[in-house]
Amino acid sequence: MDFQPRLDDIQHILTAVLDTPAQLQALPPFAEVDADLMQQVQEEAGKFVASEIAPLQRIGDETGCRFDAGVVTAPPGFRQAYQAFWQGGWPSLACATEDGGQGLPAVLEAVLYEMLSAANHGWTMAPGLLHGAYECLKHHGSEELKARYLGKIATGEWLATMCLTEPHAGSDLGLVRTKATPQGDGYRVSGTKIFISGGEHDLTDNIVHLVLARLPDAPAGPKGLSLFLAPKFLPDGSRNPIVCERIEEKMGLHGSPTCVMRFDDATGWLVGEPNRGLNAMFVMMNAARMHVGLQGIGLLEAAWQKASAYAQERRQMRAPGASGTSLIAEHPAIQRMLDTQRAWIDGGRVLAYRTAVELDIAKHHADATRRESAQRWCSLVTPVLKSAWTHQAFHGGSECLQVFGGHGYVREWGIEQIVRDARVAMIYEGTNEIQAIDLLVRKVLPDGGAALSALLQELTEALDAQQPAQAAVLQRFGAVRDLAAQLSRANAQQAELAYWVADDFLRAVALALLGWAWTRIEAASPVDTAATRWTAPARALKDWILPEFDMRLQIIRGQLERVHPAQA
Repeated sequence: MDFQPRLDDIQHILTAVLDTPAQLQALPPFAEVDADLMQQVQEEAGKFVASEIAPLQRIGDETGCRFDAGVVTAPPGFRQAYQAFWQGGWPSLACATEDGGQGLPAVLEAVLYEMLSAANHGWTMAPGLLHGAYECLKHHGSEELKARYLGKIATGEWLATMCLTEPHAGSDLGLVRTKATPQGDGYRVSGTKIFISGGEHDLTDNIVHLVLARLPDAPAGPKGLSLFLAPKFLPDGSRNPIVCERIEEKMGLHGSPTCVMRFDDATGWLVGEPNRGLNAMFVMMNAARMHVGLQGIGLLEAAWQKASAYAQERRQMRAPGASGTSLIAEHPAIQRMLDTQRAWIDGGRVLAYRTAVELDIAKHHADATRRESAQRWCSLVTPVLKSAWTHQAFHGGSECLQVFGGHGYVREWGIEQIVRDARVAMIYEGTNEIQAIDLLVRKVLPDGGAALSALLQELTEALDAQQPAQAAVLQRFGAVRDLAAQLSRANAQQAELAYWVADDFLRAVALALLGWAWTRIEAASPVDTAATRWTAPARALKDWILPEFDMRLQIIRGQLERVHPAQA
């Protein structure tokens, strides 16, 4: 069964739960973006994804990319689908009209990429970095570079890469050794990069590489890195000396070439200021991290769809209270697994779609205070989305595989591919452990938890303490604020403590936000019958997911007690 977008669910969360059209219409660039337009874009995107991209999922995995003497060929059908994708205008949804884009809200792009990831994660890796590359070049590129490359990236006619990692330098970018030497009106870039998604392929006629490297007089460490644009083909049509040495044999994502790239005095041009390459690159990385969170939601949706469909067809044993063999969907153990994943998907959509809306509010709102609030949301919630929902995509996807029993372990059903493909999302664009450190050590502790407290306070304003579910959300928010303050005080005496509990802290924040998201769903969803589409996952959230919150509190408080009893 190929993935099918659940457009009714998506539309319900965008309109009834988040009131997205009204929020966007308050922003000058989107004054004419109403619910009908948003629905039309979603429907057309859903048709394209279901008809053109989803059917390539299996062949991409089984055939994979081919490597021959530096030339990489995509699986059958991939190039044709990509050409239809960019010529249909899909990469340019949220890009500015002056750059060849359509000027639509970021949330429509978010919905598109969630569906693409669910339908075919391997194929979606190709355009996955376009938006980040566009933002990076738009904000930091020279006028000459923008004139030459920005439109091609905005429309997706040319694809882009992000060349950071080196064999000896994974997440520690301060160890990067790739060199850039001034020559003429540009630079010569030399070095080797690994784990480069889409470093070489035949999907587009050119590839724009964004490469971190060091200038000859650069200081050591991350503050000595500069960013360079080095295309596969130069403006005169000649081939830049950029060589794909091999593609990796991977656990999953066989449809996406993960390349070892060698730059042999390749011609490049500086993007942004010398020795401030990470400032420019982080624009791209932050965009990528939100999209990876969307990958988690999409992959879990795809796994759930397969498992739910199978459970509605497979008969096995007798469910409690039944007189004969039952559909396995009637067995409590299966219901629990499916409903739990549904709760994560639905709540994740609320948080991810709101994050996309907040991105546009941060850019376009007339009120500076509201823009600051939006930026705070994006800064704090993005690492939570990336970490918690990619974790759930893999572990929840494995639960969905369990629904199939032995058939889930067999390739023909397709569920094992989703589990394999999902695993890498916990690693790339900053491992989930790095996301947790980013949240706690870099964003919460420096201000004593003030920014996080302000975000949670904004969310409490619409909550009613007289309603049990909302009162529980308020209690969890209060516990998170108290933990942030306690960890900030303890950090002054034992800085290592934060690194021990960062994962637990992020998980606690994720669960607190998930609980809040579901109060929004329940407030906006049908309540006129005893059982609705939203009833079972709401129960699963309460019974099987949120109890983990107290466990995470206990772990953190135990570590606080160990370091400083007075802080616990």
